[in-house]
This record gives sequence, structure tokens and C-alpha cells, in this order.
Amino acid sequence: MKSSVNLFFLCTMLLTGGVQNGLAQNLVKNPSFELFINCPQKLGNLDSDVAHWSTPTAGSTDYFNGCSKAMGTPKNFNGEQPAHFGVGYLGFYFYAPDDYREYIQAQLTETLVKGETYTVSFYVSLAERSDFAIREFGVQFVENPVHVDTRKTLSRMHLSRIQGDISNYFDIIYADFYSDKEDWVKVEKEFVANGTENYLLLGNFKNNASTQKFRTKRNVTKGSYYYVDMVAVLPQNPEAHSRLAVIKGEKTFQLDSIHRFKNLLFRFDTFELLADSKKELDEIEAYLTLRNNLKIEINGHTDAIGSARYNKLLSINRAKAVAAYLIAKGLDSSRVSYKGYGSELPVMQNGTPKGRQGNRRVEFRITE
Repeated sequence: MKSSVNLFFLCTMLLTGGVQNGLAQNLVKNPSFELFINCPQKLGNLDSDVAHWSTPTAGSTDYFNGCSKAMGTPKNFNGEQPAHFGVGYLGFYFYAPDDYREYIQAQLTETLVKGETYTVSFYVSLAERSDFAIREFGVQFVENPVHVDTRKTLSRMHLSRIQGDISNYFDIIYADFYSDKEDWVKVEKEFVANGTENYLLLGNFKNNASTQKFRTKRNVTKGSYYYVDMVAVLPQNPEAHSRLAVIKGEKTFQLDSIHRFKNLLFRFDTFELLADSKKELDEIEAYLTLRNNLKIEINGHTDAIGSARYNKLLSINRAKAVAAYLIAKGLDSSRVSYKGYGSELPVMQNGTPKGRQGNRRVEFRITE
């Protein structure tokens, strides 16, 4: 059953909407695995069935969803476990004979910001048929996607051959072993970003000899198979993260030069800012917030339709509206000034609609 947006998915999203809204800053797409390309019908189906997730190795990670009888929830071949969120989750081996491993990989919605603190978290439940529980889970952030043809441990040697930065790696260690087979246990840790993290990988990056494990029963799967649900990467300071994310890759403004707002729109014959204009203003505010030695001067202009007095007042009020917005966002008022010139400084002829539109503008100048 193929569908880019299916009825089942829509229903489950309605049921879990409160949870998703609570993770509005989550930088992981499809965090609880509710969005699927195909309702799962066989093992080792992550790459073909789950949207926004992949396997970085040849290990065969499994996808379970309540839409399926063959790969369903709560009952499946490795035990019985209701999903913690919605009706879908993943299952894969963190420990198995002969160093066999499975992993998951997701592209983040944006590159993490250097120096900012984030929390990575996910929920785990040990499958009933597992012989072992483990004590730690590995988290690896990479700059570029990983595709390694191995069914064994994804080692530092493998990762060193990947282009881009792979330096942000850590283990999340539990005080005890993650042996709960009935409830879900939250795994989480804070970390500081290097500024190159585009992809998240989860799994056990240690071989069997280095893995801390605890035997739970004998001769069933001879491995440690966990269900995983609701993966999140959350900025600790969402507002600062948004500002810094805007700055990343931004253009530089030449000081003491006139720049024109490209998307600054007002309702006709008013000085009320339209919603579409605010994104550009937010970018300017973020730029100035990180450069507190700079000031901004805002200049309003109109076309020549109407009286000179009215146009002058309208241009002042429009410039003032922009200044007020920036100040309300947090800029100190001493760094923001505004002027209105009415129709005194046209840049195009007022005799045509196109010319008048070009003259109705708000400009700004950034100075030290």
C-alpha cells in the first residue's frame, strides 16, 4: 500500500498532535515513525517503508506499525509492545553474535549551530525475546550521510572514510541496564554542537567485547533487540538557536550603504505591517542582535500620488512601524532610528504604475 500522505497517517497524527506540538522545535523529521511510504509487510524494511529515515549500513532494521498484520504493533515476532507515541516504532539489534549490528540514520531539518547546547533523546523498550540488555547507546552526528556496506559494528575506521566532520560522538550511559520489557525508558543527554551536524545516527558503535551487557534469559535471540520510539534533537535555547541559524550562511551588509527591504509590505494606504514582511525583519533583528556595536536607520518613501504633507506623514509612520517591530523583538531603542521622506527622493519615474511601485519603499542603513 503506497501513499505519500495516507488516511491512516492522518488519523494517527490527529491522535498524537499534542505530543508533536510539544516537540515543535524538534529537528528530527517523522520522530515517532508515524509517516510511512508503505505499510510494513516484511523484516528489514526501514529504507523502503519509513519516510525521512534510512539505514547507514547493510544491517536490516525493522519497522512496525499498527496498520500491518505481519509487522504490526503491539504484537510482533520479537514480543509485544504498544507504541509509546502513535502506532509505529522501529526495532533493531544493538548487540548480536559475531558483532552483528543495526543502525538508524536521519537528516536533521537544519545544521546545528556551533556552540549551542542541544538535547538528544529517544525512548527504548527491550524486546521480550532478547537474551541481553545493554547499558549504553551510541549517538553519532555527521556532516554527510553514511552508507557503509557492512553488517558488523560501524566502527571509527569506517566513519573516518566518510567525507566531512564526524567528531561529535558520545554514549548515553544508564545507571543500570536498559532491561525493561514492559515500559518505555527515556534515553537523553545534553551536548554542545560543533556546527557541522547534519545527520543523526543511533546504535551501538562498540564491538561485542567492549559492550557492557547483562544476560536476561538464555538461548532465544542471543542478542539485544530494542524497540525505539520518538527521537528528538531539541535546542536548549530555541530563540537563540533561531537567531543563530538565520546568521549561518547569511549575506553581509555593507556599512553606511542604503539597502532596500525586498519583501516589506503594508496594507494599501496604511502603515500596518503584513505578516509576510516579518521574516525579513526577523533576519535583520537577528543580524543586529549578534553585532551590538551596530545601529540601524530606517527611511520611508512614497510615490507622488496624494499631497506632499500626507505622503510625508505616511512615510514616517511606515518607517516608525518597522522601528517599533525591531525594538519589540529586543533591539535597544538607542540603536534604532527612523525618518520619512514622502515623495521627495524618487528612484523611478512616477508616471507609470511600475515607477510608483518602485518609489513606495522602505530602506535601511547600518552604521557603527
